[in-house]
Amino acid sequence: MLQIKRAYSPVETTDGYRILVDRLWPRGLSKDKLKIDWWPKEITPSTEIRKEFHHEAGKFADFIKSYHYELDNNPATSDFIAKVKQLMETQNVTLIYGAKDELVNHAIVLKEYLEKHF
Repeated sequence: MLQIKRAYSPVETTDGYRILVDRLWPRGLSKDKLKIDWWPKEITPSTEIRKEFHHEAGKFADFIKSYHYELDNNPATSDFIAKVKQLMETQNVTLIYGAKDELVNHAIVLKEYLEKHF
């Protein structure tokens, strides 16, 4: 199962393999507390589109288009998709993000992107 979860939520055994999908480390969390298995910064949204979006719901549609464009043109995307798919054969995979908004964030976009490309 592929799922998403805020970095500030408790770690659970059902999380399985935990992937941090933020370009920046979540504020106030230690490595021990966050318990991340992988941090592929190259797959995260660029600083440019992240700052432009600034987690504003009204800009989300444009952000989705920009992030999809980046993913489609990122040479690391195919390896990322393959690794996540392989991991999911034996365990849950959880995409970890730090944004406050649980309904408007890049992890949702990445999860949907992955599901379309499996």
